[in-house]
Amino acid sequence: MSAPESRARRAVVAFALVATACTGTRGAVTTPGQPLAPCPGTPNCVSTEAPTSDTQHAMPPVPFPDAPAAAQARAKAALLAEPRTAITLEAPGYLRAEATSLLFRFVDDVEIVVDSTARVIRFRSASRIGKGDMGVNRKRMERVGARLAMPAPPPAKLP
Repeated sequence: MSAPESRARRAVVAFALVATACTGTRGAVTTPGQPLAPCPGTPNCVSTEAPTSDTQHAMPPVPFPDAPAAAQARAKAALLAEPRTAITLEAPGYLRAEATSLLFRFVDDVEIVVDSTARVIRFRSASRIGKGDMGVNRKRMERVGARLAMPAPPPAKLP
């Protein structure tokens, strides 16, 4: 086999691997009203329900002072402010979304629960495939959490 044929073959194999890697099926997600699924042992997941001793996966929940419906609306807006993110399911107290990476089109599953009893927003963000994510899920949820921690704008005054 000549060098150009060998390079072409390697390129085709590499493309096939990337293409099949991008077709991951939805990971472990929950249904509204149920606890969030635990993170797997891999570092490509963060959750507010991971034990605080699990520094690889744990993140703090975000308290909310307003009504649960208003908190959910703010959570939805904070999530949709992320690029290439789409809500796939919305129910009272629950949001599910998919976030797609720019280059290889990898999909991460994001879930947000507005816990009206504890008055906190809980979440989980996990890659569908692979073992590592270079901290993408944590960075995403830190940005979403920062948006949620900002004070809600005052209601508009009518003239």
